[in-house]
Amino acid sequence: MGCRDLDKGKKALSEIQASGIKGTLSLLQLDVTSESSISAAVDEVDRNFGHVDIFISNAGTTSPSESGRDKLKTIFDINVFGAMLVSEAFVPLLLKSGQPYLIQISSGLGSLGMAADPTNPFYNSLWDEYRMSKAALNMMTLQMHKRLSTQNIRVFAVCPGLVRSRLRGESETAVSAGGAAGDPVVSGNLIMDIILGKRDDSVGKFVHKDGTYPW
Repeated sequence: MGCRDLDKGKKALSEIQASGIKGTLSLLQLDVTSESSISAAVDEVDRNFGHVDIFISNAGTTSPSESGRDKLKTIFDINVFGAMLVSEAFVPLLLKSGQPYLIQISSGLGSLGMAADPTNPFYNSLWDEYRMSKAALNMMTLQMHKRLSTQNIRVFAVCPGLVRSRLRGESETAVSAGGAAGDPVVSGNLIMDIILGKRDDSVGKFVHKDGTYPW
């Protein structure tokens, strides 16, 4: 489990372990905005495990405390540049797996098709910078699929839906999206279905729990 802040990572690890999970879970310090951190993380995983079966790129932000150019820089640095660079860095370890999966956590807000549809419930949603970054991430995912499918890596863009998360900020109102956010277990089950091969008919597509979204 990669984390930028080890103290927060240790807290999350303790909570997950206390829930009685099966198997083992370990922490990996990883800051997707730092080339040296990415390189060190790859080296550590290679040294300890020798390969990666499933890589889930989940780092993201809406940069709620910034505005203007600073907001754009932070969002794109994490949601696009960081996601691309860290994913590419782990590809060699994915190639050592017998059945590798590369999953990019996106958002339906990044779908150009839905953003252009006046009948879509999120047509008038704001979050301009965030939506732009997820649209860019989707293009990156599609390009990676076209290139890596010939090397047996199954690439997906995944929309987890609106779930409880600190993506929007630290307050309860932000975490719960004003009470609208759902249980992240639902999106966890979606990812598990992908890992178990139950969504292989949608390789290279933008999937959500009930089907696929238009790019």
